[in-house]
Amino acid sequence: MSTPLLLSDYDYTLPPELIAQTPAARRDASRLLRLDPQAQLHDMHFSQLPALLRPADLLVFNDTRVIKARLFGIKHSGGKIEVLVERILSGTEVLAHIRSSKSPKPGSGIRLADAFDAEVLGRDGALFHLRFPADALSLLDQHGSTPLPPYIEHSPDAEDDSRYQTVYAREPGAVAAPTAGLHFDEAMLDRLAAQGVARAFVTLHVGAGTFQPVRAERLEDHVMHAERYTVPAATLEAIAQARAAGGRVIAVGTTSVRALESAAAQLAGKAPPPGQAITGDTRLFITPGYRFHYIDALITNFHLPQSTLLMLVSALAGVEPIKRAYAHAVAERYRFFSYGDAMFIESPAA
Repeated sequence: MSTPLLLSDYDYTLPPELIAQTPAARRDASRLLRLDPQAQLHDMHFSQLPALLRPADLLVFNDTRVIKARLFGIKHSGGKIEVLVERILSGTEVLAHIRSSKSPKPGSGIRLADAFDAEVLGRDGALFHLRFPADALSLLDQHGSTPLPPYIEHSPDAEDDSRYQTVYAREPGAVAAPTAGLHFDEAMLDRLAAQGVARAFVTLHVGAGTFQPVRAERLEDHVMHAERYTVPAATLEAIAQARAAGGRVIAVGTTSVRALESAAAQLAGKAPPPGQAITGDTRLFITPGYRFHYIDALITNFHLPQSTLLMLVSALAGVEPIKRAYAHAVAERYRFFSYGDAMFIESPAA
């Protein structure tokens, strides 16, 4: 019988002042900690990333776009309310988290941003099913605010609207940024293309559950939040081409990993249907012992203690190498989390 994976094995002490509250002056100005295939650590800068990549390597980016998902308002019955849209279901209907002194009842109304009224249709687990009076995405663009993570202590401003978004974002639907991609600017993408590094895209709409703590001590008892993903046929073809040319598949961010590996699980060893995207909802929970199907390396930020994302990077690099890397990052005063510095993790098998 295998030893159970325990939450307590994925903890570390982080001085609060190392949590980045604002982005670096330039997207590529962050630091980069390389964890190489021999589990050795190298202190670098993100601008040096092209030196770590080879012609025929493939970078896979998540092109989701963060929506202005947070709204404030009042219930028709009285009382303040905060709404965080988790998913747009249709033109006018959404699923949302609601914070208020008392949960609104089905059939009740809420006034949002002092601009429009929404109707509470019912519940879907912990989420509320709401109907907006017009196109939900348009109303959010006009009246919502950028949903910064809970550990960022300032209210979102114009800089956040720009910098908490990748330069290649195009598919609206995320309530949290795929933060590894925040380090790339157009100049960096052009440099990589010029040296023969290919790029492809997936879409995974990051949900607020990415910030939810794991509460089960045994990891096998944890249930992941669901997120919608799409892996285009062109991306699967690009992976095959990279493999044939001897290149590596390098995911930009844990969300790209989860999209690709969810597609692999859905295919279950079968060849992908020609020309068809792989799409669905995923609750894939990647923990040590997982066998990766597509990924050779990962560009990622530093993750919260006891988070599912810390477990994912431990699955790729090994638990002990990640513990050493994080201890090193703390000692060397790297910046952590969404607006923080980055890691380049190369699989021991790469």
